[in-house]
Amino acid sequence: MGVQALVLLGLAIVSEVAGTSALRASEGFTRVWPSVGVVVGYAVSFVALSLALKQGLGLGPAYAIWSGAGTALITIVGLAVFGDRISLLAYAGIALIIAGVVLVNLGGAGSH
Repeated sequence: MGVQALVLLGLAIVSEVAGTSALRASEGFTRVWPSVGVVVGYAVSFVALSLALKQGLGLGPAYAIWSGAGTALITIVGLAVFGDRISLLAYAGIALIIAGVVLVNLGGAGSH
């Protein structure tokens, strides 16, 4: 994994989290600027993810990191920004997602 690929993957994760946060703020696409943020956030995320794959990241590990980190980060945003509350069981589920991402990467799934 090259540094550029990891930077692109990081950009994909941050953009996806921003897009998902904007989705919540868009109130069902009834607010214009948050709705624009959804489209831009997801577009940047998918372009950055595809460029990270082009740089040599394996599809399995890249997607595992992208989706797992995004899930954990958007949960933190929901708690901190939107006042969401989650159960202890949900925290355990997030821990399992993170553990799964680690295991996928240790196993080298999807590498070229």
